[in-house]
Amino acid sequence: MNNNETVAAYYEAHRGELVKLVAARNIGSMEAEDIVHDAFVRMLTSDRMITPATLPCLVHTVLRHLIADRFRHKAVENEYEHYIGGRAAAAASAESVYSAREITARMEHCLARLPENCRETYRLHIYGGMKAAEISSATGVGYRSVEHRLGIARKSVRKYLQVYCASAR
Repeated sequence: MNNNETVAAYYEAHRGELVKLVAARNIGSMEAEDIVHDAFVRMLTSDRMITPATLPCLVHTVLRHLIADRFRHKAVENEYEHYIGGRAAAAASAESVYSAREITARMEHCLARLPENCRETYRLHIYGGMKAAEISSATGVGYRSVEHRLGIARKSVRKYLQVYCASAR
């Protein structure tokens, strides 16, 4: 019996009790089924040797880790929602809301002050969605040079937009 057959047999025999075990941790039944399913998918795709003797402990360990990951994810999600909610209330005034067109125009005004090579590299990154390695191969410029040019452009645009946004308040 190979790993996949061992894991599949264990899944068929113990799926119900494992779902109940996970659901008892204040997790809904649908999400508990997803967690159990994810645990077994991880084991099926694992290249480690799994024996019938080690499988129960492995299943419980993987489930414990997935449950912890779920709670960690929920905590970060709640913190982010709280942060966004506070920021949205603070930024509700009409003066603090900028249009995308206005920000793009300001960014282009800032880019016009940069050297040509930095300006073109930044445009390829922002408008073209290219990464540094892609820009390097497309333009024939070294990777480190592309990173350096992007750094200069980012710093300049960031500083310009911070000054502009502070003066607009």
